[in-house]
Amino acid sequence: MATLGVFGKKHKVTVVGSGNWGSAIAKIVAENAKEHPDLFEEQVQMWVYEEETTVPKTSKHYDAGSKFSTQPHKLTKLINHFHENVKYLPDIALPLNLIANPSLQESVRDSTILVFNLPHQFIDGLCDQMKGHILPYARGVSCIKGVSVDSEDVRLFSESIGDKLGIYCGALSGANIANEVAQEKFSETTIAYDPPPMDSRNPTPQATTPQGTTPSSSQLDLTAITEHKDSKGKTSKVKLIVPPSDLHPIDHTLLKTLFHRPYFHVQVVSDVAGVSLGGALKNIVAIATGFVAGLGWGDNAKAAVMRVGLLEMVKFGKMFFSNNVHTKTFTEESAGVADLITSCSGGRNYRCAKMSVERKLSIQEVEKEELNGQMLQGISTAKDVYGFLKARGKEGEFPLLVGTYRKFFTLSLLLEQSTLLGEEAG
Repeated sequence: MATLGVFGKKHKVTVVGSGNWGSAIAKIVAENAKEHPDLFEEQVQMWVYEEETTVPKTSKHYDAGSKFSTQPHKLTKLINHFHENVKYLPDIALPLNLIANPSLQESVRDSTILVFNLPHQFIDGLCDQMKGHILPYARGVSCIKGVSVDSEDVRLFSESIGDKLGIYCGALSGANIANEVAQEKFSETTIAYDPPPMDSRNPTPQATTPQGTTPSSSQLDLTAITEHKDSKGKTSKVKLIVPPSDLHPIDHTLLKTLFHRPYFHVQVVSDVAGVSLGGALKNIVAIATGFVAGLGWGDNAKAAVMRVGLLEMVKFGKMFFSNNVHTKTFTEESAGVADLITSCSGGRNYRCAKMSVERKLSIQEVEKEELNGQMLQGISTAKDVYGFLKARGKEGEFPLLVGTYRKFFTLSLLLEQSTLLGEEAG
């Protein structure tokens, strides 16, 4: 495990977001901050979008004689009083060292590690508000699943955050149903973090060759390199600031220390693009699997769709992020195959697609009926991926990803088209 050792400063951690998943992640981070006082400041800030609410009657904290139950109060006040997010993560005790803060600028001030966990549509606005209020050498981890896709490009949310704030940001994704994680039911996740060269404290070592020892003038000081590569292998436009030498480097070991729990196992990799794509494309496959289930085609057909979907996810990553994506991110990590299985077994994209067939309604109609104003990410992702592939004349190479959007047409044709299903066993 990482320890403070020669590093004199501790990391301050802030979680930006406090919904269902945001509160669950904040719980984990606060638990670990308290357990590792040599590395982290004990108090963890959680930014909360302020709103007024009352303690629901179903809550164990409900008291008909209490003003908290009979009168609306600020959500931050309720969280800090009861140490529970009574609205978005009820019945889950939050650590005492987790502080709900309604001020975005105050909550991120002096934080060296920023954990982003909020709906993706709020990224730009919140980052604009954070500019000038964060440490220039801060680093981030995005827990926002998915990617931003249009006909021109595919953008990682982690890189959108990094570009906006001028920092480096990795990604966390996996088979993580928030309530199960909060209830400390066992699960795994994947953190993708490719540390920028300047975060290394070790210069290129001297090497002894038949020609002699490498002169010190040839040793590379990595802290002097302010450039880093983005997920497509291009030089990022962001010029990073080197963290202070007395602050422990934010590397794979430190991140595992911050996020790993006995009930939440963490694997840290460097493939940020693969982890991010897995969290996005699996939603399209989940919709396709839901259509198959609704048609009553059986488990064999669902398994076939998942297999084809996984292959197309890998192919998409290799085709458009060829410099960085690794196949094993999809086939071995929680952010890949495990998240795909969970999403295709009972996730809301799967469930709504299944209901749309059974009820003979469009999936958009089911979305409105079942999700209380929330949106299925799989619908928008399928549409955007289709537009992106069509603009490049690549629709024929991704029959399942494209066909799911068109099915919004018929899955029988989609499966017949797929060149990935291979030859029938004979």
